[in-house]
Order: sequence, then C-alpha cells, then structure tokens
Amino acid sequence: MQISSVNDVKIYNLSHGKSLPEWLSDRKKRQLQKQDVDIQRRIELIQDFEMPTVCTSIKVSRDGQFILAAGTYKPRIRCYDTCQLSLKFERCLDSDVVAFDILSDDYSKLVFLHCDRHVEFHSQHGYYYKTRIPKFGRDFAYHYPSCDLFFVGASSEIYRLNLEQGRFLNSLQTDAAEHNVCDINPVHHLFATGTTEGKVECWDPRVRNRVGMLDCALSSVTEGTEVQGLPSVTALKFNGSLTVAAGTSTGQVLLYDLRSSHPLLVKDHYYNLPINSLHFQQQLDLVLSADSKIIKIWNKDSGKMFSSIEPQTNINDVCIYPGSGMLFTANEDPKMNTFYIPALGPAPRWCSFLDNLTEELEESPESTVYDDYKFVTRKDLENLGLSHLVGSSLLRAYMHGFFMDIRLYHKVKTMANPFAYEEYRKDKIRQKIEESRAQRVQVKKLPKVNKELALKLMEEGDDEAELASRKKKGKVIPTILGDDRFQVMFENPDYQVDEQSEEFRLLNPIVSKVGQKRKKKMCLLAQQAAAAPQEEEPEGRASSEEESSDDDKSWVEEVREQRRLIYEEGRDRRRQDRKQADRDTNLLDQEQNGRGKTSDAAQSTKTGQPRFFQIKAGEEFRSFTDVARKQKLQKASLEDRLKLEEHSGTSNMADTAVGSKQLTFTLKKSEQQRKQQQAEREHHEERRKLRRSAGHLSSERGRGWRGGGRGGGRGRGGGRGRGGGRGRGGGGRGRF
Repeated sequence: MQISSVNDVKIYNLSHGKSLPEWLSDRKKRQLQKQDVDIQRRIELIQDFEMPTVCTSIKVSRDGQFILAAGTYKPRIRCYDTCQLSLKFERCLDSDVVAFDILSDDYSKLVFLHCDRHVEFHSQHGYYYKTRIPKFGRDFAYHYPSCDLFFVGASSEIYRLNLEQGRFLNSLQTDAAEHNVCDINPVHHLFATGTTEGKVECWDPRVRNRVGMLDCALSSVTEGTEVQGLPSVTALKFNGSLTVAAGTSTGQVLLYDLRSSHPLLVKDHYYNLPINSLHFQQQLDLVLSADSKIIKIWNKDSGKMFSSIEPQTNINDVCIYPGSGMLFTANEDPKMNTFYIPALGPAPRWCSFLDNLTEELEESPESTVYDDYKFVTRKDLENLGLSHLVGSSLLRAYMHGFFMDIRLYHKVKTMANPFAYEEYRKDKIRQKIEESRAQRVQVKKLPKVNKELALKLMEEGDDEAELASRKKKGKVIPTILGDDRFQVMFENPDYQVDEQSEEFRLLNPIVSKVGQKRKKKMCLLAQQAAAAPQEEEPEGRASSEEESSDDDKSWVEEVREQRRLIYEEGRDRRRQDRKQADRDTNLLDQEQNGRGKTSDAAQSTKTGQPRFFQIKAGEEFRSFTDVARKQKLQKASLEDRLKLEEHSGTSNMADTAVGSKQLTFTLKKSEQQRKQQQAEREHHEERRKLRRSAGHLSSERGRGWRGGGRGGGRGRGGGRGRGGGRGRGGGGRGRF
C-alpha cells in the first residue's frame, strides 16, 4: 500500500506492491510471502483483480455487489464478487470491447459493443444474442422508459435498437459528421451526444427531435489556452436535471446549465490530453475528471482543486464505488488500481476494515505534491519582474525556488512576453522540420582533426557491428573513436597525419592492403554466417595463400613506386635549391656592384671586418665573377659563344672532303674531376716505375727438363712455362 497526500488530502493506493503469478504453487507463494517484505506489506483487497494485458473499462453493478471489467488479450470480461472478494466468473469474447453496460441490478443482463460493429447480449448463464449495427460504434446508452439502446459512432445517424420489440427503429439524423460519446439524463431522460465538431446535441426521445445544442469548442478557448486544433467532445456526464459536464480532446472540462449556452466553469488539465472520464460526487459537490495521465478532483462551483491522483500507467477508465471514497481505474497495465480517499467518504461495507487501517496510518510520513502550481527559480522571478513577491503568500518556498499559482504565472508571462505565441509557433515549426529531417539519411559528424582517419574508423566500426549482429553471440568491440584515451588524437592539431610525408607514403600501401584484406575477411565471414554451411573445398581449387601472395606482390610494387617518386621529388627539390642559390648569389653580386666602390673600400679599410657567405653542402665555390660570367654567357648569341669556345679550345671546326663540316667538342670538367684524373695519372706512373719484369726467372735448365711428350711450341715445357712447354711431355711445372 502506498500513501500520498495532495493538498492535505490523503490517498491510499491499495494495489501498490508486487503481485504473485497465477502459475505459482501454494507452497511457493507461502515461501515468497515469508521471504519478501514487499509481498508481506501488500494488501490484496480483491483476489486476482487484474487482466492478462490491458484493462479498457470497469463498472460497478447498481446493487454494489459485483465489479465487472473488460480487457484484453484475449478479449474477455471478468466479474468479481465483493462478498467473496474474489473472481466470480470470466467469459472470453470474439473481439475487443469498445463499451459495455449493465442493464440489471446485478450481472444477469449485460450489453457489449465490439470493435467489429457487433452488439452482444449476455444473460446470467452467458452468451444470449448478437446483432450488428451499420457503422462502427463508439458509445451507447440505455433508455429505461422505452427500452431503447442508442448507438453513436462513425456516422451522422444515431441508431436505435428496441429491446422490447427486438428490432431496430428509425434512426435519428443529426447535423454532425461523427459522434464520440452519449449520455441520458437520469431525471428527465434527455438524450445528449458529443460530436467531433465540439458540439453537444440534446434530443428528446419522446418526439425524436433535437431540442438544443451547445458549442463547447468555442467556449473552451479561454485566456491563456493554447489552441492547436478544433477540440471535439470526448466525455459527457449529467448531474441532476440541469447540470451537464463535457470534456474536450484538448484537456478542458466545461460545466453547463442546460438553460444557458455559456459554460458556468471551464477547468483545464494543462496536459492537452483528451478527457476520457467524468463523474460527480454528490456529498461534497465535487467533480472527478480524468485523462490518460491524471485524475483531478475539484469543486464544481468554484473550480478549486481538492486533490489529484497520478498513477504510474496511462488511465483508460475510472469508476467510483457508490456512496464511498473508493474508486477503481482501468489502466494500460495488467493490474487494475484501487484507490481509497477517506475525505470523499467511508470505506464500502464489504471492506470496512480499511477505516481502522487508515486510522492507524494517520501519523505515517507522506510526500507533499503541489497541483496547479508552477515551480520558478529566483532568476525566473527576476525575468518576470516578480522579485518583490518573495516572502508573500503568492510564493511558496520549495527547495531552490518557489511555487506560484499557474494562473498568475500565465498572466504575468503574457504581459512580460506578448510575443510568446509567435515563439511557440516558430518552435513547433522547427520541431516539425527536425522530425522530417530525422527521416533522411543521417550524416555522421566528423572531428576537426584527422577526418580521413575518423571516417575510415567509422566505416570499419559499422562493418564490425553488422557482422556482430549477424552472429548469435557476437560482441561489438569498442572503436578508437569511442575511447577517451585516443580523444586527443582527433582534437589536437599536433596529431594531424601528414599524408605528404615520406613515412606515410611508404607505409600507406601496406596499411591499405591490410585494410583491404581485413574487409575481404569480414565479408567472407558475413557470407559464411548468412549462408548455410558449404561442402569442403575441392583439391584442384586455388587456395587463399595464392591470393595473399598476389596481394603481397602488389603492395611491394606500390612501395617501390613510392620510393621512386620520393627520389625524383628529392632530386627536383635539390635542383630547385641550387637554382635558388644561384639567383641569391647573383642578386648579392649586383648589390655589391651597385654600391659605390670608393665608399666600400674606405669603409672596409676603416672597419677591417671580413664578410662571410654560406655555401651549402655538396657545392663548389669558385668566385662571384664566375657566376656573373656564366649568366653573361647565357645571354650571348650562339655565334659569340662558338667563337669564345674556339678561342678557349673547347670546340674545333674542320672541313671534310665532301664539303661538310666537322665540329669537335671538349667537355668542360670541374676542378674536382681534373684533380681526380691527375691523381689517377700520377698513380699509374708510380705503378709503372715500381713494376719489375719476370725475365730473370727463366733458365736453360727448365727448358729441357722433363721435356718431350705431347707438348711443343707454347707447351708448359716451352719458354713461357716455368719448366718448359705446356704439353704434358714438356717440362712445365717440373720439379727442380
């Protein structure tokens, strides 16, 4: 059981707590009750007071003994006996129940309106009769004096089914396109229906004529109300002979006197949710209005808030037990909630022990909830210009701010910001645009540093995630982008990868090939996971090793190509550097020639400081005049250059016998080359002087010793051998 207090009104949630499954054995249930404290503290007021999935509507019989609830899935109706505090019977149906009603004092006569246009009648023993209406129905009401059932729905007609004659009567033709709800006044039996256009039409069943109409859509728009569309009537309830309450789809409740077309009171829920249930509490003149989020209890004369109930799940229907402070709710949850409010009335006769129980819990702590209040901070008060209200009764201090009345907040905000509606409209338009953009292809946001690397990692992460999703037990490996340790690599510009550097260009072919192999492997694994297991590979089929060897050859060739390109770029760079150095030297020479020679000489003699020039590695310095001479020679004509070369002996021109000319050039050599050639010539001369002849090694003894045989002339035993001619019979290589 859960206890809460709203506006000093205590509310007891009797259904709060854990529920035990039906399939558990009695022994297991007893063990759980002994072990679990929450199960021990729960109150099971009615046994099995729940539905398999969802409960759509709930009602109490007129004698107060039976509680009937309709729900799903599968569609069914359950009847609970309050005398036994347990389930009496359960009946399964063919389709979902839109609305149902109890025609008798007990459960013996029931009528169900199904979602497939069928109307089903049940008696005490069960199913009795089924018929069908022309259009889909949304609600119906029973007229006791004439035994007529009035059905409203997706049609402009109101269908009448007479249960005494057992046939359909002439329909009531209305001006509305569709109808949502209907109700009959219990005093003078006036029939009223709520339309989708936001109007309430009142009909007299005796003459079958419309006697009045109320425009709720126009009256629901008040000061501070945000209108997003045409409000339709979604709930209708009579109270006495002259009062009727209408709930709209935008969350307003309008109280009317049938003698006036203007509402007596307009109550806003401030949730913009349709009102689905309305009830009157006669003893305290209260109104219970409920939408899918909250149940509000307020005074019907002044509209002052009495209390409110906000369950954890959405509300489908609310039912008050007559003459008590207990109410039941049908929720979007298997469990049906039971609330007990002692301020509304005593506990029902079949659970009178609740009064004693609540008296014992009077002093228990509860949480305070403020309704119809807006929480604001000091900064909000300064923006609204309400800082002077701090300490007054209009502001209630709470935590780090204040609670103020919602009506006062709306009035002040309207005065402080008259263009709030325009901002709200722009915000709504922006939200609609963002929702439409969400359906487009999402572009991944890349970091500022290393975008190419991040994009590559994203693609690899997507492939791995897809492969892991195909596997039953696949685990997604965290990527570098999601690891905080590597976050600096994509934020700090110092970690930017230089794709033009030599190291990157030499490693990139290897990395790219490894990535291609990895992608091929992942595609192969994905195909193996998706397809059925294939047969083993035949012997003659090429293996993956040959493919890997071909890949290795390809990346080796790419590395070689990158090395060649790097060498050529380096050579061109060095050539450009030499040209730039020559230009700098020429400019320096021109600057020196342009200055006054006498002033330079005088200054040099006065200072006596030498001038230094930097020469790069691998270069040879001759003189500044040599560089100027080269440039002057390049500007000269071809004839002048040929004459200059003839005088210097570099080229020689001669006439041949046939009349043509022969031109001989002598290439210029650098000082280093000339020095190298001179050193080689000196070395050869020195070796020639030191070389000794081998003539003194020859002797007469060696010529004839062991001579003869097959040798002769140039044989080993002859003159050139160490012992005679080269023949085997000669004396070559003889032993002395």
